Amino acid sequence: MPDSANEESHSPPAANKIVTAIIVHRIRPGTEPRYDAWLNDIREASRRFPGYLSTDIIRPVPGHQQHSIILRFQNFEALSDWMESDVRRSFLKRIEPILEDVDRYEIRTGIDFLFDPPGRAKHPVRWKQFLITWSAIFPLTILVPWLLKPLFDNVPLLGSPLPSKAVGAGCIVFLMVYVLMPPYTQAVSKWLFR
Repeated sequence: MPDSANEESHSPPAANKIVTAIIVHRIRPGTEPRYDAWLNDIREASRRFPGYLSTDIIRPVPGHQQHSIILRFQNFEALSDWMESDVRRSFLKRIEPILEDVDRYEIRTGIDFLFDPPGRAKHPVRWKQFLITWSAIFPLTILVPWLLKPLFDNVPLLGSPLPSKAVGAGCIVFLMVYVLMPPYTQAVSKWLFR
C-alpha cells in the first residue's frame, strides 16, 4: 500500500500563507483505541516540526469509520517538510494494518476547507454557506464581547474602542476557523451538500 494518495494536485500555494492539510482515514471496525493512541503520538511528533500551528480531529458519525484530521502549518514549505518526512512515513507504516484505504490528503490555503471537506465533489450553494456562517458568527458576536468584558474592565488600554474590537474580532475568527466550523459543517453536511 502506498504511503499516501494525494487527491488533488495543486501548484504550491503562496509561500507566506497558512496552509491546511485535510487527511482522511477510514479505519477497520474495532481498532478505535489503537487509532486514538496513534493520533496522540503523531500529533506530538508533528508539533515538533517547524511551522506547526494546530491539529483538529473530526470524529466519524456513529456507524462510520472515517476520521478527518485538519493539520495547519505556517506555510507550504513547512507543511511539505512534515508531510514528506521520514517521521510521518514511519507513523503511516505503523498504522497501515488498521486502515481500510490509503492515507488520503488534500492541501488547502485560507479557510476553503470549511465548506469543501474531503471526499466531496459538490460545493454547497452560496446562500447555504451564508446561512451557516451567519448562524455561527451571530452568537459569537454576542458571547465573545460579554466574556471579554472583565478583561477590558481590568485593562483599560484593551478596553478602548479599537483594541477591544481587534481582540474581539480575533477571538471570533479563531473560534470560527479552529473550533466551531469544522464540526458544525460536518454536523449539517447532509443539508449543506444536498
